[in-house]
Amino acid sequence: MTGRILITGAAGFIGSSLADNLLESGFEVMGIDNFDPFYARQVKETNIKAARADKLYHFHEGDIRDADFIGSCLSGFKPGIVVHLAAKAGVRPSLLDPGAYFDVNVTGTLNILEMMRKTRIKKLIFASSSSVYGNNDKVPFSERDNVDYPVSPYAASKKAGELLCYTFHHLYKLDIFCLRFFTVYGPRQRPDLAINKFTRALLNNEAISFYGDGSTSRDYTHIDDILSGIRKAMVKVNGFDIFNLGESNTVSLSRLVLILEKFTGGKALLKRLPLQAGDVKQTYADISKARKLLDYNPVIDIETGIKNYVEWYRVHGF
Repeated sequence: MTGRILITGAAGFIGSSLADNLLESGFEVMGIDNFDPFYARQVKETNIKAARADKLYHFHEGDIRDADFIGSCLSGFKPGIVVHLAAKAGVRPSLLDPGAYFDVNVTGTLNILEMMRKTRIKKLIFASSSSVYGNNDKVPFSERDNVDYPVSPYAASKKAGELLCYTFHHLYKLDIFCLRFFTVYGPRQRPDLAINKFTRALLNNEAISFYGDGSTSRDYTHIDDILSGIRKAMVKVNGFDIFNLGESNTVSLSRLVLILEKFTGGKALLKRLPLQAGDVKQTYADISKARKLLDYNPVIDIETGIKNYVEWYRVHGF
């Protein structure tokens, strides 16, 4: 892996965290982001403030749907690898505007792949999602499982991105690893996600929107473990493959609230609501493949991760 890395979605939660991590290791990083208004621009500006002060960081505001913009970034910077994190995120919002999700997540990904082909950049890490598994009854979820039944436009757009990645590997010999992230949390987490929203509500004595009976569960994965997995994939990317990056442990919604109560000192005021269309019952990663082939080894359990997140939020939260 060469010393130059291009990150799309670089002002977001994972992208900005990865940029800081790579800069600390001495890599030269180009970050691109369009500051999608899904949440406040100021949050993203804060995310990249430290990176922008580093002489090895280059930031360009632009949209992955603009092929000329992507081509100029790739040809000018000539990265050894592209980490493609940019996407319209969120399962529930994708039901309201599926066209926008496919425009960004599929057309944008196609632009990146095509511009990589034209500029002869050969290596890509593609951020996929555990949502591609849909309501899979078999647990834990394995990369060998059938993922032909996504239950939201967001999930379908991520599956489409994986398919495009394979096509460009097959036709043009790009080396691509698709990483299926499982419910990433930690400092800088998006404000629309449960742990951020619940923490804010508990600290401010506000009601929590609580969907279902509390039995839905997620495989919460700390950002530090995700960054470790991405870094290992960047070193080993060769050919085409798909990997789960999770903790391989499930936490119910009810237990998550109890853990957050413990570390915030608050008492949850639950506003009980029906399950939402597009949400899945559970996510649970089989990470044996990533352990074996990437040496991926998550180490941050949910209680440690939530404790650290609440401490960060009290100082830096938004």
